[in-house]
Amino acid sequence: MKPFEILTTNACALPLASIDTDQLIPARFMKRSRADGYGQYLLYDMRFDEKGQTRPDFPLNAASAAGAGVLVVRRNFGAGSSREAAVYALADFGFRCVIAPSFGDIFASNAVNNGLLPAKVSDADAEEILALLQTTAAAITVDLNDGLIRLGNRTFSFSVDPTWRTRLINGWDDLDLTLSLTGDIASFEDRDAEQRPWARLRDRST
Repeated sequence: MKPFEILTTNACALPLASIDTDQLIPARFMKRSRADGYGQYLLYDMRFDEKGQTRPDFPLNAASAAGAGVLVVRRNFGAGSSREAAVYALADFGFRCVIAPSFGDIFASNAVNNGLLPAKVSDADAEEILALLQTTAAAITVDLNDGLIRLGNRTFSFSVDPTWRTRLINGWDDLDLTLSLTGDIASFEDRDAEQRPWARLRDRST
């Protein structure tokens, strides 16, 4: 995965709560090839009308949202079913970070597995960031090293699970994380062999 340390980009404000994974990508699009990308199906039923025409008043369709790397929403984002395709759709659309007061547990785990940062802020800070994005054209900066979000002259803190933070900063998947602990694992095995030799199988070659 691509490491995530500091991201400076424009942001899209989507002032909605409880956006679930079914809304993030409707099930009818999930049979399509992953190789073709899922970004065009992100929030499809909100972005497009029943005739497939773009809804011009939907935030993701605004010109200011083009190329946005950060999505700012209200609480309970990514609730519902565990479909990982919801994260694929966000990542393929171009988002590398979602800022919200709370996330669905499985969604947040899937997000990290795909290099997408779920940055948790307070409800009050989410509301202030959403309001600021309506009045400023300034880029937003998400600093994962320091756990800070900078927008205009305001700075906000965010939280993320420490293990997830390590994985995102280093661009590690689950296997990479395990391999990073090779030295600790070897040390444990040495200690355990000394303390509990009876627990190990004998070398049959001797």
